[in-house]
Amino acid sequence: MDFQRKYTCYFPDFRGHGRTRCASLEWSTPQIADDVVQFMDRLGIAKAHMIGYSLGANVGLYIAVNRPERVVTLTTIGTGGFCDPTGVEQFEPEWLIEHEKHDTINQMLERHEEAHRGNWQEHMRQAAEDWRLYPQLTKEQLSEIRCPALFITGEHDPFAGEARVQQLSALVKGSTYLVVPGGSHRPHMLRESPILVNDAILEFLENQSL
Repeated sequence: MDFQRKYTCYFPDFRGHGRTRCASLEWSTPQIADDVVQFMDRLGIAKAHMIGYSLGANVGLYIAVNRPERVVTLTTIGTGGFCDPTGVEQFEPEWLIEHEKHDTINQMLERHEEAHRGNWQEHMRQAAEDWRLYPQLTKEQLSEIRCPALFITGEHDPFAGEARVQQLSALVKGSTYLVVPGGSHRPHMLRESPILVNDAILEFLENQSL
């Protein structure tokens, strides 16, 4: 609600996720970045503040690199900006079944059933494949980002963390970063530090309009 008081907010379900139905179950970070731009085109949105978490954070990076004219500001949560497949095997459906990760399986069934049409295994295979491959952005490409940018990570995020977002911020001229004390990969979630993260993003956006 804090954001909706001042901004028009859109929360599209990505290809392969949530309630977005596609003929193919295949998806990737670059495909989704293209989808978001087409989504903006359909709604007549010339440019927007991009805020993305995890996969969405990488999607935001791709749009900022490849379609900079569409991005007013970029805020990412939970990405270090470079591909790191460490731990990806724990996203494979066979691993989840073998280790009886029923909570994760049930979440994939409930959250994305319309997108994967009951084939949660393929959804997880696509997630693992995307994790192995993306983002495929070079330091040179990232250094071309010119919009104001804020990079957020939890202190204990195994996929981002302070050293990685510090490196990312050093590449993007004029950007800043925030490390959430005690935070995990999802520092903005209810059980962690949503007020701190929300306030930091709102202050960042407000400063860009001064």
